[in-house]
Amino acid sequence: MGAKARLDHARAVRVRPVRALTLSAHRVVFTPSGKRGEFADGASLLAAARELGVDLDSVCGGRGICGRCQIDIAEGDFAKHALLSSAGHVTPWGEVESRYADKRGALPPGRRLGCQARICGDLVIDVPPESQVHRQVVRKRAETHPIEIDPVVRLYYVEVGEPDMHEPASDFRRLQQALSEQWGLAETNVDLATLATLQKTLRAGQWKVTAALRKGRDIVAIMPGFAERAYGVAIDVGSTTIAAHLTELASGEVVAAVGAMNPQIRFGEDLMSRVSYVMMNPGGDKELTRAVREAMDGLIGEAAREAGVSRGEILEVTIVGNPIMHHLVLGLDPTELGGAPFALTIDAAYEARARELGLDIAPGAFVYALPCIAGHVGADAAGVVLAEGPHLREELTLLVDVGTNAEIVFGNRDRLLACSSPTGPAFEGAQISCGQRAAPGAIERVRIDRATLEPRFKVIGCDLWSDEPGFAAVTETTGVTGVCGSGIIEAIAEMFLAGIVSEDGVIDGALAERTKRVEQVGRTFAYILSEGTPRLLIYQTDVRAIQLAKAALYAGAKLLMERAGAAPDRVTLAGAFGSHIDPLYAMTLGLIPDCDLAKVASAGNAAGTGARIALLNLAARAEIETVVRKIEKIETAIEPAFQRHFVAAMAFPNKEDAFPHLASRIALPPRKEPGGEGGRRRRRGAAPAPS
Repeated sequence: MGAKARLDHARAVRVRPVRALTLSAHRVVFTPSGKRGEFADGASLLAAARELGVDLDSVCGGRGICGRCQIDIAEGDFAKHALLSSAGHVTPWGEVESRYADKRGALPPGRRLGCQARICGDLVIDVPPESQVHRQVVRKRAETHPIEIDPVVRLYYVEVGEPDMHEPASDFRRLQQALSEQWGLAETNVDLATLATLQKTLRAGQWKVTAALRKGRDIVAIMPGFAERAYGVAIDVGSTTIAAHLTELASGEVVAAVGAMNPQIRFGEDLMSRVSYVMMNPGGDKELTRAVREAMDGLIGEAAREAGVSRGEILEVTIVGNPIMHHLVLGLDPTELGGAPFALTIDAAYEARARELGLDIAPGAFVYALPCIAGHVGADAAGVVLAEGPHLREELTLLVDVGTNAEIVFGNRDRLLACSSPTGPAFEGAQISCGQRAAPGAIERVRIDRATLEPRFKVIGCDLWSDEPGFAAVTETTGVTGVCGSGIIEAIAEMFLAGIVSEDGVIDGALAERTKRVEQVGRTFAYILSEGTPRLLIYQTDVRAIQLAKAALYAGAKLLMERAGAAPDRVTLAGAFGSHIDPLYAMTLGLIPDCDLAKVASAGNAAGTGARIALLNLAARAEIETVVRKIEKIETAIEPAFQRHFVAAMAFPNKEDAFPHLASRIALPPRKEPGGEGGRRRRRGAAPAPS
């Protein structure tokens, strides 16, 4: 058969419009959509679904290859629809379905391929969730909305006519014709990098290829034969760590999640020190950009290897990050963010070819960076808003993305306010004498006996407490190596509740007379958390670092609450660190405002989740681009009240604000009497341990 004949044959076997058939009509109802219509004898269920706009997936164009169009046929007399439905009202199991089952495994009982089952009677057809194009990925936390799958990149399998001396047309023109005729994609284009792969791919696939189209227009990859899986990567570029989630675009499944320390740390631990490096070193911004891009590309490669995915199958990347990380990833100089008025180069969402950012994935793939809000409230905060949806709810929500630079959003569907607070890296273990990242061997939970002042703790990688039998054996390999962020929070909160630290953050040196756990170090005192190797102490400087960080965060939240004239109904802690904080201890330190502890929740890496939503749902991009333009930015640097709130928030839990919800759950130490002395003052009593 010649090329022209094959092309004519391909056109002939395409699914014909059901209205063109003149045989008897049958009623078909699709659930759960409830869409219904009358269709001619012999029409395929896939064609019927498409005519009604039913959400039924297909990649192969009805050839019985992909298996995405599976349906269930309901049996019985449906009075509601006034019809009798039966499996006998479709054509029998055929050769194509048998071939599919042999190659891909048997279908579930009663299941058929919608492209092969043809109508010959009245039917009620159920489209299972896994066969829906816009299926939802249900998330574990009830207060968050599910992700609807509608990715920006989709796969289309086509059979392309071969070159013919009698019909001169380029390979690309014939690919365009195939996409138009077989999928109705009339206007398509391609970039040079992808075009360069076309001829070899067509011939390797024997003129059968799968084209990946972005927004139904841009061809970003061409793969030989039938390809049913496409992937994207959602990346959260934090100032301390970078996290990447490799995700299957059609199902929303995360097939690999990897992370690494941000190599920019060698240029400075906090954001402002990195901006200073750029300002003081010509070409410094290029160094920082190169470092972060190489780290991102390395994580993509690591995730691909872990999942057994080729880099060429990765077709889209979404990125979130604070404004400085956002600018450096895009290759933009962050100098203007180093001082007032903190002007961004760009605040809107931005798209660029992945290869422009040095990412080795599909040749035509794009990177989508979520929009920034303003100043130092960046794309990561936008990701948190997209993931948590405060703009969709009536209750007032305080979102706190806890990191080196805390970004805070407060409000509801009527009004959203945002600010940032320079908390520094203390919450993530940096600037803490025994601090370390959350890794096996790091202390993550701490309890201190109120009478003996003896500590016990848990480390990452072990379910036992340090005073339980078997702890030493289980931790022999990892050891007890340091204290991670959640461990620091609990250690200092417990020290406060036990009376070791005063409400002003001073370690009580008088306790050295009754316990060896309090030790003098120069002119101050320290608390010995672990006597092992290495010896882990909480110094006065460590307490002060946490005070400064939590005071900055609380003062920012207080500004937003004052501006809104209301207190939060709900508090959500986001960020890798925020996901491990015990709300009781966060409130004990005064890290977050007082509210019902049952309404304090962790969102995990919500910024990363927002990036994944933008990866999987095209409409979500338009949603967040609209929402961020309505968020009111409060600049803490020029707010006179910020310093007052900051000073009050240095105390545990706060010098001015009451914490009635907290007090109902735990007995706080008595307030320091006016004129009382700091480190050597008499301990007035101890609070019971939290339940």
